Amino acid sequence: MSAECSSYLNADKVLVSGFICPRTGGDARAVYCCGFQDVKYCCDDPHSFFPYEHSYMWWLSVGALVGLSIAAVVLFAFIITVCVLCYLFISTKPGSKLDTGLSLQMAGKTSC
Repeated sequence: MSAECSSYLNADKVLVSGFICPRTGGDARAVYCCGFQDVKYCCDDPHSFFPYEHSYMWWLSVGALVGLSIAAVVLFAFIITVCVLCYLFISTKPGSKLDTGLSLQMAGKTSC
């Protein structure tokens, strides 16, 4: 089994001639043409060719980093809020127990 990677223009706008997978001296299992319109290579996964340019993936990476950054800030704010609320709860508790006005005595003992 073999696949043909057609010629393409790379990111530097240089024409790269087509080739057949697997390449000579390469992995014998890499029988599929994979990659993007501007970066092609041989691999063993038949579903690894994407019909757009490689630079498209950088925008996905930037979006993921922005999303993760926002999630990290929200998590940090939540942790700080919980710590402040715990501190306020502990520091505003009364120092001693409230006196109910009842004296405790042992059962069975009578005072005379």
